[in-house]
Amino acid sequence: MTTSEHPRHRLDEVVHAPVRFSILAFLAGVDRAKFALVRDTVEVSDSTLSKQATILESAGYLEILKGHVGKRPRTWFRLTPEGRTAFAAHVAALRELAGG
Repeated sequence: MTTSEHPRHRLDEVVHAPVRFSILAFLAGVDRAKFALVRDTVEVSDSTLSKQATILESAGYLEILKGHVGKRPRTWFRLTPEGRTAFAAHVAALRELAGG
């Protein structure tokens, strides 16, 4: 990559999708979050969140943690270090684009 390259070339296609961007933006501010909290915050269905989280996990940006609280199964999400870096780089590219 050269320094004269247009900022759009630094946008991450995995991060750029609106739902995935929203998931990463929310998780960037927390250590980890329950599935239901992310779903409600991002305002998507269970199936949409599950599909988008799987894409983020496949890219190495999200860790999906499964466990139980009592006898009830629970799912939590946590950004990986790579996910935090990718999100920050994507936001920086957007800011550069918006700033002209």
